[in-house]
Amino acid sequence: MADKKKNIILIGMPGVGKSTVGVVLAKRCGYRFMDSDLIIQDLHQKLLHELIAEHGIDGFLEIENRVNASIETENAVIATGGSAVYGKDAMKHFAEMGTIVYLKLPYEGIRRRLGDLTKRGVILQKGQTLYDLYKERVPLYEKYADVVVSCKGKPIRKIVELVWERVNNS
Repeated sequence: MADKKKNIILIGMPGVGKSTVGVVLAKRCGYRFMDSDLIIQDLHQKLLHELIAEHGIDGFLEIENRVNASIETENAVIATGGSAVYGKDAMKHFAEMGTIVYLKLPYEGIRRRLGDLTKRGVILQKGQTLYDLYKERVPLYEKYADVVVSCKGKPIRKIVELVWERVNNS
């Protein structure tokens, strides 16, 4: 891994397993684990869906971008919220501080894994479906990713090993 790349930042759709993979990956490589959604909730003392209800989608995205762009750490695995890729400042910051890994899963897998989207704090515009959101975000994940790891049909341990191998060979 290059000197400037001391962190691993996980991006991808809600439900892909960023937090789960992140915890196991952090243990695997001796890094600390951070979940940017939990950092946002802790700073604002509110759940994500409460922040979205209070500030609206654009207001929430500004909060998320600002918080993500302010994360300063080394030797960490950072699981981001699915909407982190909308924050240009945050994504530029993440690119400077580590290797960005897109955990990729086909739409059907995402749909099966997600329950109530509103309680998860998933941002959907009025009239937008999960499939619309998926089609909108995938190009952004691909744009920002240094590494892409397919999660389809793979157990967590295998995904963790693939991420670790690819990050160290990128």
